Amino acid sequence: MIRPNPDEQRYEAYVDGALAGFAAYRISRGHLVLTHTEVDEAYEGRGVGGALARGALDDIRARGEHDVVALCPFMSAWIADHPDYQDLVAP
Repeated sequence: MIRPNPDEQRYEAYVDGALAGFAAYRISRGHLVLTHTEVDEAYEGRGVGGALARGALDDIRARGEHDVVALCPFMSAWIADHPDYQDLVAP
């Protein structure tokens, strides 16, 4: 399950109720800047990072408030590999 946590400025991934990872962001000049993604090593290799990217970007799209700037290397590579999300990237 992916949940936004705006108080912490991050999206959080939960597996069986435990925090498995997060994608941190900040809002800057009207853009949502993805700064860092981290998956707990106990959950690595289980698709948590991909689920986190998809869930965060789906939420960003649904809100329609911001373009995305992916400074995080993981998020940048994930978006590059998924053309259906490239429309969210700031020009």
